[in-house]
Amino acid sequence: MIFPFLLENRNLYLCWMFISQIRQSNSEKQGNTGEQSAESPGIFQRAELCHWPCTCPRVPACSPGVSLVMDGCGCCKMCAKQSGEICNEAEVCDPHKGLYCDYSADKPRYEQGVCAYIIAVGCELNGVHYINGQAFQPTPLYKCLCVNGAIGCTPVFISKSTSRECATIKSRKKSGQPRCASEQEKAAQSTDYRLMPAFRNIPLVLKKKCLVQATPWTPCSRTCGIGISDRVTNDNSKCEMRTEKRLCYIQPCQAKMSKTLKIPKGKTCRPTFQLAEAEKLAFSGCMSKQRYQPLFCGICLDRRCCIPNKSVMITVQFDCPKEGSFKWKMMWITSCVCQKTCIDPGNIFSELKFL
Repeated sequence: MIFPFLLENRNLYLCWMFISQIRQSNSEKQGNTGEQSAESPGIFQRAELCHWPCTCPRVPACSPGVSLVMDGCGCCKMCAKQSGEICNEAEVCDPHKGLYCDYSADKPRYEQGVCAYIIAVGCELNGVHYINGQAFQPTPLYKCLCVNGAIGCTPVFISKSTSRECATIKSRKKSGQPRCASEQEKAAQSTDYRLMPAFRNIPLVLKKKCLVQATPWTPCSRTCGIGISDRVTNDNSKCEMRTEKRLCYIQPCQAKMSKTLKIPKGKTCRPTFQLAEAEKLAFSGCMSKQRYQPLFCGICLDRRCCIPNKSVMITVQFDCPKEGSFKWKMMWITSCVCQKTCIDPGNIFSELKFL
């Protein structure tokens, strides 16, 4: 009885056919979804690595060169994971070495990764190029690491075993044998490395609610002619640690200075000297506006070298042809001292020595 009625009402018939097709397609989709869910594996459940409230163990003592950082949960301090070590959401990689956690090998969970270096520029030291993340040992005293153009180094301590020798000496008690140091003497000897420049305390000055800190000036970048030295200080309006640079002028570049410079009779060194006339200073193709007659460090006939002992800071204005002018701070030497320890300005390890 329904078909004649639908045939008479063509529009109702078309609507009924359309609704029937929609119902059929929906039922097919539901059936396919059920089959796929039955065949596909279950959803991956990631392990809960962070738990709150935080319960932290004692703060660990990290090895030299390993950063002490906050874990990925934001709870506890941890020793950051290094290159090639396993990492995850909680155990983070060392951010100060440009490391990140690479999860690419843990598909499709992406739960456990390996610490790897980001793609960055390398480093150059004494004419040798090192890639980012490369570890090297330029001297027996230090192990270094290249991190995105910067070189970071940690000391290598060589412990000499003297316990067996001391036991032998105490048992024999022979005269002429070296005396074994006591535990207090050993402790005092083991801290000698703190006298090196790298371990010296930074000078502190309180200035307008800012605890001013400054590292010593680095040796001049050139042994003759105008060079550059720098230091790190927060002596600025924002009390931020910044690198400060200045010009330095230790000696003029003159051939055979030992023959032209007269050393007093009975002396082996002449600590300071000046040129006969004032002259303009040349820097980067520009000339100083004024003439200067600086005090230079002298020379020695033996193996000693003369370096600045006391100095003040002046400001020098340079005029450039057709390019305007600029000002630079400059070290103005007031006295020099001659010593056996000579510093090579091109070698950052020149001040190091065996303990």
